[in-house]
Amino acid sequence: MESTTIERPEPLPEPAPPPRRTRHRGKAFLAALLLLGVSVVVASRAADIDAFTPVPQLLAFLPWLLAPTGLALLFALLARWWIGLTWGVVVLGALAWYIEPYGKASEPTGTVLAEVRVMTSNVQFGRGTDALVKAVRRDRPDIVFVEECELTCSAALRDTLGDLSGKNPAYPHRRSIEGYGSTGSVILSRYPLKPADPIPGSMGMPGAVADVEGHPVRLQLAHPMPPLPGQLDTWRRELGALRAYAAKDTRTPTVLAGDFNASQDHAAFRAILDTGMSDAARLVGEDRTPTWPARTTPRLGAQIDHVLVSGKDFSAREVRFRELSGTDHNAVTVDLALHQRG
Repeated sequence: MESTTIERPEPLPEPAPPPRRTRHRGKAFLAALLLLGVSVVVASRAADIDAFTPVPQLLAFLPWLLAPTGLALLFALLARWWIGLTWGVVVLGALAWYIEPYGKASEPTGTVLAEVRVMTSNVQFGRGTDALVKAVRRDRPDIVFVEECELTCSAALRDTLGDLSGKNPAYPHRRSIEGYGSTGSVILSRYPLKPADPIPGSMGMPGAVADVEGHPVRLQLAHPMPPLPGQLDTWRRELGALRAYAAKDTRTPTVLAGDFNASQDHAAFRAILDTGMSDAARLVGEDRTPTWPARTTPRLGAQIDHVLVSGKDFSAREVRFRELSGTDHNAVTVDLALHQRG
């Protein structure tokens, strides 16, 4: 019987590892891609413009761009891409510079005429109304600005907080723009209110003049269109209308509060501050505390809900951020002091 010998094929040689230069190019490419994206946003901030989508959306989260910048630096280091390392350090320094608070933190020193507690809350189509009522009863603000308070929300606030048939209604004075969905807004006040023209906008922005212990104070609710793709012109125009309101009367104490859909890193919002308004959160060192989105990324969000006050008239002592169930915005409560000018 003949024996057969089976010849086994020789094993194929293992593929050679990719050249080190090719691997370095891949890391350098990733670093360049990350740095390019962050650089466009930082350049817009430096040029004092809000540019085009997606720049305004990313500007709201400017501090968190430190993360992709740090990752880009790591890739550049691994690739030994020295130009990229220099680029990354420059971008990192620019981010650190612009993360600093914007605007003056000086406060008036005149005699205190009155102490006022102000709250603002976006209740997200009225879903956070019940939680807001509880927060109002706990914090006892003197003036409450409520955004996205549709018809059901408005009626609930009237029944629970402003029922004139009761002996001691908590908020007997109100100004509102009634509407569905996000278009309704309400100002509640312990102080008497005189009517004022609302600011025209996509969503309700009522105004009033409060009699705060004998001193007139302008009140204006802010709720411009968010900077959605395709809606940037509307967003800029409505923030511009808020700026015009702030600049129109710089002699009367003013409180401008609400959901601005903008942060201090947006040029259109900084233009409002440049009229002489101060962000109350900035005055107490809380200008980077996120207020939105409160449910999904509460630690990595943006501060787009603000209480702005005329800098020559108000000082701020304390600010509190309250998480409310039913809404993706935190409520903001500020303790203010109204000063005599001079």
